Amino acid sequence: MSKIQNGTIHVRRQSDAYWRVIFDIPPLNIFGPANIPQFEQVVSSIEADDQVKVVVFDSAVEGFFLTHYDFLAKLEDSTKFPPGPTGLQPLPDMLVRISRAPVVSISLIRGRATGVGSELALASDMRFASRERAVLSQWEVGAGLVPGGGPMARLPRLIGRGRALEVLLGADDIPGDLGYVNRSLPDAELDDFVDRLAKRIASFDKQAIADTKGLVNIASLPPDSEILPEWGAFLGSLGRTAAQERIKKLMDRGFHKPGDVENRLGHYVGQIAD
Repeated sequence: MSKIQNGTIHVRRQSDAYWRVIFDIPPLNIFGPANIPQFEQVVSSIEADDQVKVVVFDSAVEGFFLTHYDFLAKLEDSTKFPPGPTGLQPLPDMLVRISRAPVVSISLIRGRATGVGSELALASDMRFASRERAVLSQWEVGAGLVPGGGPMARLPRLIGRGRALEVLLGADDIPGDLGYVNRSLPDAELDDFVDRLAKRIASFDKQAIADTKGLVNIASLPPDSEILPEWGAFLGSLGRTAAQERIKKLMDRGFHKPGDVENRLGHYVGQIAD
């Protein structure tokens, strides 16, 4: 269990071969610079462990899988970290390493996966969503921002160029049954389905899993050179007047606080036109 300033990341070992990583950053599972060192610890543990075969990402916060970046944090707190082992900045670095680790990663999405949450889901090998309760979005363009965690590189490969542009430029909420997931399931069936699949894969030979995933990676993952510009574009967009004005309008309506703006972010992003 890794303590962080704004909550906790639990690493729950269901067995040596099957881990669950649970985000517990109440009230909204907002991810910020305070969370980067502990998530780095989790990712490094996944890479270093020679027995783990499956990791499921989940949430302990009702209504939120993992949401947007912390816009109340100081910019210097986000830029103070050195590049990670891939040479990318910390968040895209960790997402790339999750994609390439010889371990199967699964995002169990119940509630809102916005921004960073969507990008973690995209970096995972598989995504399963609650049909009734999951919401996915890359909301940033609607607020004058550029997404920073790799969705422009990953989404077109996953769902095609047209749908990727719809998600990124439409910047709207997408329900679980229409989202960019492996499949959506009735909420009451989601946990059992993911748990059964994770246990099944965890029972197989690790080398066979790693080799098979590695070959799929060659065929489907974007190179780091495509992901590298995104984080810089995100940080650069933060300083633009248009983004500052739009984020202020969202803040004035209740952004970053529990309430309707966070619950229906796609709706409110569409209400702050110049």
